[in-house]
Amino acid sequence: MRTTGDTRARILTAATELFRRQGYTATGMKQILATAEATYGSAYHFFPGGKTQLGEEVIRASGAAYQGLIAELFQGEGDPAETTAQAFTGAAQTLLDLDFADPCPVATIAMEVSGTNEALRLAGAEVFASWTEALAAFYGSRGIAEPRTTATAVIALLEGAFMLGRASRSTAPVLDAAPAAAAVVRAAAGPPSVGG
Repeated sequence: MRTTGDTRARILTAATELFRRQGYTATGMKQILATAEATYGSAYHFFPGGKTQLGEEVIRASGAAYQGLIAELFQGEGDPAETTAQAFTGAAQTLLDLDFADPCPVATIAMEVSGTNEALRLAGAEVFASWTEALAAFYGSRGIAEPRTTATAVIALLEGAFMLGRASRSTAPVLDAAPAAAAVVRAAAGPPSVGG
């Protein structure tokens, strides 16, 4: 027997997948509910703010999941520039595994509606800020000068590379961006210490 928690989770999962694949505007509540095998009554019970509230929750839940991935990828005692390049290589593989669909609904929704839906714009901005802070904490712990600026540049390179990779159906843009991201980190680290 399904519980109400299952219904809410099914709606959120269906919306996440559909927003990721086809965007926010092109996805209607009817399609989300059909995919989730849920009713309109249950949707508006769990998401009284309708599709906008559902979109906000998708952005925040996906953002938290990807922040966890940042924590997994950016750890250890290795060279932070090499760690950054390896993260881009992993991202390229993810793009390939997903057949060039956007691996994350956050960027898809943010690009699509940031000029027309203030609630979704704010949710996206919140998530991008959390990713930047998480990555900045890693860089700061490794002695990188201006860790927040460095993290912002790396995330911008990755998001841009994803967009180019999706458009060209190629991992080349993400792989090409890997050494550039590593170079940003090396430049922020400054010259190696003498005798170090």
